[in-house]
Amino acid sequence: MSLPSTAGPIRSTRPRDNSAPHPTALFTALSAKVRDTGLLRRAGWFYIVLGVVLTLALGGAITGFVLLGESWFQLLIAGALGLIFTQAAFLAHEASHRQVFTSGKANDRLGRLLIVLGVGMSYQWWMRKHTRHHGNPNQVGKDPDIDVDVVAFTPESAAEQKGLLAAIVRRQGWLFYPLLLLEGLNLHFHSVRSLVERREVDGRWLELGLIAARFALYLGVIFWVLPLGMAFAFLGVQLAVFGFYMGTTFAVNHTGMPIIPATAKLDFFSKQVRTSRNISGGFWASVLLGGLNYQVEHHLFPNMARPHLARARVLVREHARVHDVPYTEMSLARAHAGVVQYLHKVGAAAADPFSCHLVAQFRRA
Repeated sequence: MSLPSTAGPIRSTRPRDNSAPHPTALFTALSAKVRDTGLLRRAGWFYIVLGVVLTLALGGAITGFVLLGESWFQLLIAGALGLIFTQAAFLAHEASHRQVFTSGKANDRLGRLLIVLGVGMSYQWWMRKHTRHHGNPNQVGKDPDIDVDVVAFTPESAAEQKGLLAAIVRRQGWLFYPLLLLEGLNLHFHSVRSLVERREVDGRWLELGLIAARFALYLGVIFWVLPLGMAFAFLGVQLAVFGFYMGTTFAVNHTGMPIIPATAKLDFFSKQVRTSRNISGGFWASVLLGGLNYQVEHHLFPNMARPHLARARVLVREHARVHDVPYTEMSLARAHAGVVQYLHKVGAAAADPFSCHLVAQFRRA
């Protein structure tokens, strides 16, 4: 299936008149079907098994670290920890969406425990940012995930970049995946920065204390057991694997899908389906991507437990077909190719900071 983004951004719809359907009408009809099938019930057994598997994996990595001692094979343990921390972040993401427990407080406790102590990130920062994303995916000025950090996601933002950042953006299609090796550091940086901002922060001191304790213990053990150079290499590999895994997982969800202008008005169902991309592959894709391979269904029903998303997909696809709403699903390889293609296209809008403006004028003439 071709990328809808190549057709340009979604345009604003006409103002509704009294005879037009309500903006939630399409979703309401689908939601009733989903509720009737029992797909919104919790799946406690699944999360118990997942928790046990992650605990055993972490225990195995710790045991391997102790047994290997001063060995460069420790870099394999570092890579394994990067994978385990990412899977823990997936579980924290599900808890933040109320997928695990029926109690909101229980979900928040689990999410905060996993994301702060397990991963070393701020839970309140993640919740604030991710809630805004879910409300307005790929919408200019409303979705923080398409704000410029180093990479630009719209031609307009690319054209605004200057100097070194413009040079990076112009080549961002090639640089995107290498840059993701630094995403782990970037996530930790933004987490801590959000906790020291001059504003009211929910749980500021609790999260700062837990993050400090987590890194004191984690870094203390690494630099105590391993020689200095090996310890830095261990930390670098773990952060690189974590950042790359997290970054690539979330990139294929929305990057390259249609961008919604700031003033556009879309009904809830159309907005969520048009801007999200599913990844084919069934069970193994769900294991690899933490259930985010069913991105369309997750955005429509963010509190739906992971095991039910595959069945919901059947209902959502049919509903989208009946109402002529584009539904995108493709292989992981094609999705990554689409991400690179889109970033190349956007990056071309950035001015070349090394080009001569006089030569550029002659070329345009």
